[in-house]
Amino acid sequence: MTNGRPEDSRQSKNQRREAAREKAKQLREQQHKKEVRNRVVLFSGLGVVLIAIVVSVVLIVASSAKPAGPGPLNMASDGLKITTGNVAETTPALAADQQPTPSAANPTGVLDIRVYIDYMCPYCGQFETTNVAQIGKWVASGAATYEVHPLSLLDRSSLGTKYSTRAANAAACVANYSPNNFFDFSAALFQNQPAENTSGLPDSQLQSIAASAGVGSTDQINSCIQNQDFKGWVATSTTRATTEPLPGSTVAKVTGTPTVLVDGQQYQGSLTDANAFANFVLQVSGQSSSTATPTPTPSS
Repeated sequence: MTNGRPEDSRQSKNQRREAAREKAKQLREQQHKKEVRNRVVLFSGLGVVLIAIVVSVVLIVASSAKPAGPGPLNMASDGLKITTGNVAETTPALAADQQPTPSAANPTGVLDIRVYIDYMCPYCGQFETTNVAQIGKWVASGAATYEVHPLSLLDRSSLGTKYSTRAANAAACVANYSPNNFFDFSAALFQNQPAENTSGLPDSQLQSIAASAGVGSTDQINSCIQNQDFKGWVATSTTRATTEPLPGSTVAKVTGTPTVLVDGQQYQGSLTDANAFANFVLQVSGQSSSTATPTPTPSS
């Protein structure tokens, strides 16, 4: 007669063996699931990285290929033309990929004075401060029109702030939103002209000068100056001026500022002698400087 202990002992060993096998099986399954999860996480992470790289490359390529933004209103010629009574000639804005349209010819007897300037250029400042008063009188009386083309040639001379671009952009902002104040604003930029190799005027001062010139749409102009809305146009219009023939003249391109044209003829005289420029204007108009009442009349 037995008491069952040997059988119980064997059963217990078998159970322990089965339990061990089951435990090992569970461990293997858990390890397999863990490996699968790790692979999923790894490949998912790699996918995210690859997607990020692809997106970055696409954005870089798109940015480099993106054309410059549209130009400002009233500067379809890349310049703003001021007519009788200091009223700006209105034109539609250039599209991003559109070539400029030269301004229409003036009526007979009305001189076309056109300048290509950089607001950081000291020689431009000399010409402007010397001649702005008499040019303003000629324009106000209807004897001449005055077309201003702001360029950005001297960004390198403003300690990294790109003042030439910022000032030209500010001029474009005024042309777009308050064109009849452009003449006064442009003159004020030269009256407050910073020296070369300084940081130039801050945007806040450009905004203040615009306000002092009596512009309307102040909030829009301030935002336009701050955000440099026409920065792309400034770059492309500068490239055009410095690589392409100047319309209505024999000048192949702008090689320095100021470039001053009177009825298409380039002025190359003194920048600090108002009478020298007035006499050139009179010669172009076919009149002698000795005429008693020339139109336009040089300043004394």
